[in-house]
Amino acid sequence: MSQRYRYFDHEADIGIEAQGKTLEAAFVNAALAMFAIMAEPATVIPEHEVPIEFEEADIELALVTWLNQLLGQARLRGLVFCAFELEHQGSHWRGRAWGMPWRPGADRGTEVKGATLTMLKVEQGRQGWLARCIVDV
Repeated sequence: MSQRYRYFDHEADIGIEAQGKTLEAAFVNAALAMFAIMAEPATVIPEHEVPIEFEEADIELALVTWLNQLLGQARLRGLVFCAFELEHQGSHWRGRAWGMPWRPGADRGTEVKGATLTMLKVEQGRQGWLARCIVDV
């Protein structure tokens, strides 16, 4: 898989479709895609690390939980993220995100309000995993 993520149109919102060789890599790429809507990842310095931990047995709901936990922590701390790490054992998920505070005059893209259940899909294919959902902007 050469492309880690892509976007597709969905009325007033944005669709994210991420790929990865592992389930966790697809989720990491979905997080990168979501934050890339808000800021160019190459311009974000990974100077702050934030832990993310949650319980979710359903892998599709785990994608939405992961993305919304990241958004919540970013808002709570005034950060924008650019790098992610995730692992899970059974229904327990543990990850980390790295980013920096929003700077005055920073070039902000479109704000993402949340990941939704619309068009939610997580599946394994021949070339790896696909993680897809619509984010509310």
